[in-house]
Amino acid sequence: MNSRVVERVVKAVLMSCAIVSVLITLGIILILGKESLLFFKEVSIVEFFTSTKWQPTIEEFGVLPLINSTLTTSLIAMIVAAPLGLLVAIYLSEYASEKVRSILKPILEILAGIPTVVYGYFALTFMTPLLRLIFGQSNVEVYNTASAGLVMGILILPLITSITEDALRAVPRSLKEAAFGLGGNKLVSTMTIIVPAAFSGIAAGLILGLSRAIGETMIVALAAGAGPKFTFNPFEAAETLTGYIVRISGGDVSYNTVDYNSIFALGLLLFFITLTLNIVSRKIVEKFQEEYD
Repeated sequence: MNSRVVERVVKAVLMSCAIVSVLITLGIILILGKESLLFFKEVSIVEFFTSTKWQPTIEEFGVLPLINSTLTTSLIAMIVAAPLGLLVAIYLSEYASEKVRSILKPILEILAGIPTVVYGYFALTFMTPLLRLIFGQSNVEVYNTASAGLVMGILILPLITSITEDALRAVPRSLKEAAFGLGGNKLVSTMTIIVPAAFSGIAAGLILGLSRAIGETMIVALAAGAGPKFTFNPFEAAETLTGYIVRISGGDVSYNTVDYNSIFALGLLLFFITLTLNIVSRKIVEKFQEEYD
């Protein structure tokens, strides 16, 4: 077969895949938007974004408790994963030998491949008892956002580490040699030259990790608790956006009711949150990559 014909076929296949992915995204947006309109026909959008009560049984649809608990678990996850992921990435990129990397990398890949439902039960049966042992059973509820957030940090650790390590290894070798030539040791050159030069990739990895944490479902559904609650205490039970969606979609709620349509409104909200984070990530990469071109 002529090489030009093969090239055209490959190009057509790749374009078809790109078009299909765009159509799938548009279809998701269309379904979420259509069902969300049914919800907002009966619920004020002002009440939706300002009320601190989410109790569909008495027609209270304030999304703030769900957003608050979602951000709480995600923030705890980032407190765990961001510094740990950066340090692990620095070690793998700058300090670890090939033998050590060949051991640690598969371990991180195993962490990334564990089903999230297993992480959920790990949070419920290990992390929660550990927190109750440290802080007291009277202070830590059986279901709480702290244990869910800590385990979510373990979940997103491989993602942040992988992206950060790639960013660090992509720094031009000339910058490293220049730092050594000026008399800097490995620690100084890493922290003052390599990490700042890779800032765009590191920031992108952190934002993608945050997006992953916000969209996580099974861990928060199993460990964070059921029932929306507007609280800033991480040791109390509080339902997240994804946890509520799982509970309602798997329950006995009638089709085309306000309760049922609310899951599409929450899904649309999650979509826009993650879309915004991805846009911010791309803007950061574009802005800081130009500095080191």
